[in-house]
Amino acid sequence: MQRYTTETRKEWEVLGGSERSQAALMTVAPGGSVGGPDNRHEDSDQWLLVLEGTGEAIVGGKRTELSKGVLVLVEAGESHEIKNTGDGPLRTLDLYAPPEY
Repeated sequence: MQRYTTETRKEWEVLGGSERSQAALMTVAPGGSVGGPDNRHEDSDQWLLVLEGTGEAIVGGKRTELSKGVLVLVEAGESHEIKNTGDGPLRTLDLYAPPEY
């Protein structure tokens, strides 16, 4: 067993994982974004669970709103960008299978 906490002050932090999967935390500042049209994980699926804040995900050219409790799957090879559209931080728990980082 491995145990982690989701409390962090970093913008990006890999928590840990195994040979088959990996967990990370991401924080996007208000008005900020990460990724873009060229951002892809060729061999890994990425799940994003919104822990706090509001934003927008653009995955494969399709947009979806983000808010606490929303879970988004970015399949291997899909381009993606995450934008913070709120006044506070946008925090996500990101799971990669297989590990990306």
